[in-house]
Amino acid sequence: MADRLNGTRILILETREEAQFSKLLAEQGAEVVQCPMFTIHDAPDPAPVEAWIRRAIDKPFDDLVLMTGEGLRRIMKLARARGLDAALVAALSGSRKFIRGPKPGKALREVGLEPQQTTEKPTTEGVIEMLGKLDLRGHRIGLQLYPDKDHSALTGALAAQGAEVDAVLPYAYDASAADANIVTAIDEMAEGRIDSIALTNLGQVRRLIEAAKAHGSEAKLRAGFERTLIASVGPAVSGELAAHGLRTDVSPADEAYFMRPLISAMATALAERKPATTR
Repeated sequence: MADRLNGTRILILETREEAQFSKLLAEQGAEVVQCPMFTIHDAPDPAPVEAWIRRAIDKPFDDLVLMTGEGLRRIMKLARARGLDAALVAALSGSRKFIRGPKPGKALREVGLEPQQTTEKPTTEGVIEMLGKLDLRGHRIGLQLYPDKDHSALTGALAAQGAEVDAVLPYAYDASAADANIVTAIDEMAEGRIDSIALTNLGQVRRLIEAAKAHGSEAKLRAGFERTLIASVGPAVSGELAAHGLRTDVSPADEAYFMRPLISAMATALAERKPATTR
């Protein structure tokens, strides 16, 4: 049912699925308050990225594995700056292309390329499962990584299959630059201007706590949580909340740990609550 969240303000924290989540909430009538958790920059040292681009051109990869759309866009940005973009696209056109979820596919299509296979689950484990079904012995694999993640399970799995992995990390996160956004969100909750906060990964909980401590706002954050419906997408997030002495108010029913079931659980819980925001 549409409009189940009319008149509510929902705080969401930036994730790779933020745009989709925001759209789904807005379709239900919510006013979505977005809080970027970090800013994205090009890799601080472009030399390794450029070297990877040149290797891809000089000796095209058998397979290309893209973990994020942002990664390919950053690679293409540097390739254009070096006058190598056309050569890179031509080289990648001959590689089999495997992607983690739909966003890398969109980035590929922006340069006229198509993926051969997309993970069923947009996770590292999903990539390992997808590639584990292939014979990769002797294959040179170009692997685009993303920051703040231990990728050893993926690279180890590929090496165990006999592949030669050539990895590149084309961008970096700057968390400190987004601290002001988080402090503002904490203030909004503490002032009772947020009906619910929707948490979709445990890193968001850690980041909130860290930023609050760094800016002397931990007491205000806890006061804000007391006034706000806390929605958790699943056990990992709820466990992290509990580790910090925080509760979970709602979570998807029937172990359906996805966005739509989370939104349904929020709508039901908010309908039962007396409006508390002071706009």
